[in-house]
Amino acid sequence: MPQTGSGPLVPVPQTGGVRERSWAPGGPLDVASALAAQRRGGGDPAWCRTSDGAVWRTSRTPDGPVTLRVTVAGGQVHGRAWGPGAEWMLESLPALVGADDDVSGFTARHPVLLDAVRKHAGLRIGRTGRVMEALVPAVLEQKVVGQEAWRAWRWLLRHYGEPAPGPAPDGMRVIPEPGVWREIPSWHWHRAGAEAVRARTVANAAWHADKLEAAATSEELDRLLRALPGVGVWTSAEVRQRVFGDPDAVSVGDFHLAKIVGYALTGEKTDDPGMLRLLEPYRGHRHRAAMLITRTGLRPPARGPRMPARDYRSF
Repeated sequence: MPQTGSGPLVPVPQTGGVRERSWAPGGPLDVASALAAQRRGGGDPAWCRTSDGAVWRTSRTPDGPVTLRVTVAGGQVHGRAWGPGAEWMLESLPALVGADDDVSGFTARHPVLLDAVRKHAGLRIGRTGRVMEALVPAVLEQKVVGQEAWRAWRWLLRHYGEPAPGPAPDGMRVIPEPGVWREIPSWHWHRAGAEAVRARTVANAAWHADKLEAAATSEELDRLLRALPGVGVWTSAEVRQRVFGDPDAVSVGDFHLAKIVGYALTGEKTDDPGMLRLLEPYRGHRHRAAMLITRTGLRPPARGPRMPARDYRSF
């Protein structure tokens, strides 16, 4: 897999409260896929793709809330940002779309991976540098189907999120500050569709948000996260993939991933230990290998009913 080069950021003068920057990658870069990793289901209030192809996302940076609009044209990545966090976000734009992802240590060995690398040469892992916006939805996704978790995420952001700065698409919100997560009453967690254990996990994490956000490495963040009640190996991996772009943070404990990896590489489904054995030749890039495998579309045949989304909210 070729290394992606990193061209300089070219500042564009600020006009009308917006800050802009353009940047030319030095090699193949799948910007859309890198940004899509931050999306939490259809209707995510913090992520939107508009009819013109632009991707919009919100974030709470160290400098405050921000709305970011990203487009790709003429071989350049263009970012426009509004809000107190605009400058921070634009400085982070290359990392967000995967330009800093080092693929030099990854060598595909299996024919399935060789074909995936060929077809997805620009696939990179982006990193946001922001922990809570990755941790809260990951906790909501624990042991439930995606629809249930995404419904809770939408409800919580619409009721507690801050309106997105600038001319963002209607309904976009910025993730609340940690203090807000600590104060959400139990009946609103219930109304969102998140049971008490996930509510407690998020609220407890919010008390430690400053320490989590200050983690300097993926290994340090893993240690801090897994010291929190209710946060295990799967949640930690899902967070570190997004915060640090960790290419080795494979999602052990995922409901589908081990089966998909096993089927793609052997023709048979496997469990987590079996998946880790299959991915061992790619240690250091096990998440990357798994991510490429999921792009192949290879899936074991379904042999049972899908897990339904639960809805136990009272209205």
